[in-house]
Amino acid sequence: MTEFFSVTLFLEASITLLVIMDPPGTVPVFLSLVGRKTPSARAKAARQAVLVSLLVVTLFAVAGEFILVYLGIGIPALQGAGGLLLLLVALDLLTGKGTSQPEAAEDVNVALVPLGTPLLAGPGAIAATIVFVREAQGHVGSYVALGAAIVAVHLVLWGCMRYSGVLIRVVRESGITLLAKVAGLLLAAIAVDLVADSIRGFIEGA
Repeated sequence: MTEFFSVTLFLEASITLLVIMDPPGTVPVFLSLVGRKTPSARAKAARQAVLVSLLVVTLFAVAGEFILVYLGIGIPALQGAGGLLLLLVALDLLTGKGTSQPEAAEDVNVALVPLGTPLLAGPGAIAATIVFVREAQGHVGSYVALGAAIVAVHLVLWGCMRYSGVLIRVVRESGITLLAKVAGLLLAAIAVDLVADSIRGFIEGA
């Protein structure tokens, strides 16, 4: 570990967050929600979603343990809440309701929820960030490395969503509809997994 920057922690945190947040995997969900919008609207949604995710992850990196302790909330509760929220979004995508919302409401809500949180800044990313903060153990170099890893991962997320328009030109309108169904199925599976992890966590903590 170096004095001003921990390369090991940077690589470990970057790889872990990339796997959890899955930038390529967010593209189908992103397109299913905003694929029919103009390029400028998609760019705005991508920027807002990443900023929201960055804000949430940074907040929990700085004060995550204090927030959870103060509110009496555990990671299993976060997993359960995130899972239920994602399940609602998944059902909307599968039934087609998620693509028929008014444009103004969609501009605001989709970028914040579910894209920004809990899809990007979900329970897994929050829990992993809190664990890495514990690993830092008060070393300035480790905190700098963790901060750099969080920013780097969000830049990758933004790049994947910002330039997803290339995929739109390939799949066309019918492809976006298909992506919405696939994304809904994937989100439902993620939601069920989060709820199962939540139940498991409550049982183990009892």
